[in-house]
Amino acid sequence: MIPIAVPDLRGREAQYLAQCVADNWVSSAGPFVSELEKQVAALAGRAHGIACVNGTTALQLSLHAIGLRPGEIVILPDWTFAATANAIVHAGGVPLFVDILESDWSIDPTAVAAAIANSKDNVRAIIAVDVLGNLPDPAPLRAVAQRHGVVLIEDAACALGARKDGVRGGGYGDLAAISFNGNKTVTAGGGGMVVTDNADWAREIRHLSTQARTGADYRHDRVGFNFRMTNVNAAIGLAQVERIDEMLAAKRRIAAAYKAALQGRNDLAFMPVEDFTQSGCWLSVVRTASSEANADLAAHLRQAGIDARSFWCALSDQPPYRGYASPANPLAHGLNDRTICLPSSSHLGDADLNTVLAALAAWQGPSI
Repeated sequence: MIPIAVPDLRGREAQYLAQCVADNWVSSAGPFVSELEKQVAALAGRAHGIACVNGTTALQLSLHAIGLRPGEIVILPDWTFAATANAIVHAGGVPLFVDILESDWSIDPTAVAAAIANSKDNVRAIIAVDVLGNLPDPAPLRAVAQRHGVVLIEDAACALGARKDGVRGGGYGDLAAISFNGNKTVTAGGGGMVVTDNADWAREIRHLSTQARTGADYRHDRVGFNFRMTNVNAAIGLAQVERIDEMLAAKRRIAAAYKAALQGRNDLAFMPVEDFTQSGCWLSVVRTASSEANADLAAHLRQAGIDARSFWCALSDQPPYRGYASPANPLAHGLNDRTICLPSSSHLGDADLNTVLAALAAWQGPSI
């Protein structure tokens, strides 16, 4: 099967891993960790980077750092990965799911403002998600957050290296969480990072992530977490960051080829992307007319030797989250079982890309 998204390990990953073994730096300390923090913070245009074990814990630590109290509300888009909501619940918060924009599938600032107005001053933060590596318009989100005195957190899990109107991925929220999961453009095999310009929050996150230990002895001043990234993961991540421009260019080329191939079709629509030169293009996703068409396209692609699967479904009607009050969110629910991920690995070769394009050309579905 041509995979959807697998790691592109053609850089100095093996060399850096061997160095970890030779130097005996394999745990949650070491030179690769601090260097990765510095380089990722610079890519996001932020003053501080704190490496942790994954993107979910990066979100959770961010919520703890801002002082989220039990029962306080955190607003998030209904159409996102479950980790965004899970981090809120694990931090003691209450998720409030709001609708998305048709134009870019990102959180709707107007829906955010309405949710804050209806929540009786109990909203502590907004989490905006950089969908598929595309940044939303940051200005209205910042304006809503500032007007109501709430913290804006950016779930930039897959947006490292993206830009919009001069803003970098990881650069528009008060804090941002980045993921280095195995399917991300830049992977560390696992791992995540919080980036921020707030020195107090950065210090708090670093402290909490290392069991809130106060010194070299075994004394602690808080209930902390074992959330620090290992030097082994950071070694892989650093080798990946060295090649980020190359990998982003490949992702953008692949996405542009899919979009061009779908021009003029009424049964398939490519995901909204304003500018391929700015987007992270983490995954290439197409929209179909119905759940039946979605299933048929996935089966057709698999028969052609191409891995394909549906993308996110709205969270608010899924069992773990049904107990949290949320508006109807018709646009988010309208994407349920109507999106398919296409092969998007940065080392996808021309032959495999042409196989996918041919399979898409051979499929016909109902009009959207």
